[in-house]
Amino acid sequence: MAEDWAADVKKYSPDADDAAIKGIVRHCGIALQKRDSSLVSFSDKSETDRVRDGFMKKKLGLTGSDAELDASLAEVGQTLKGDRTKNRVTVYYLLAEKHGKLDLFR
Repeated sequence: MAEDWAADVKKYSPDADDAAIKGIVRHCGIALQKRDSSLVSFSDKSETDRVRDGFMKKKLGLTGSDAELDASLAEVGQTLKGDRTKNRVTVYYLLAEKHGKLDLFR
């Protein structure tokens, strides 16, 4: 799947850091090879729980309550609301940016 992840991220964060985007792509790895796993479904509770627990808590090291992290994830979902496909790289980038954790991926 030849996707321009940086172009999608820059629709929402025009000054996005290319090195951080590459780091997130590297982090996502094999998940980006299939269309279904390269997208985040905000309407699927198990998917948003997985993003919260696996990415926000484990990778970003966020320690807020589940409710706080869910609210943060929902804000990103609102930002992407007009886009039918919510790319995992874009969601992860916006979450990392929102919480000041982009340095983890540079």
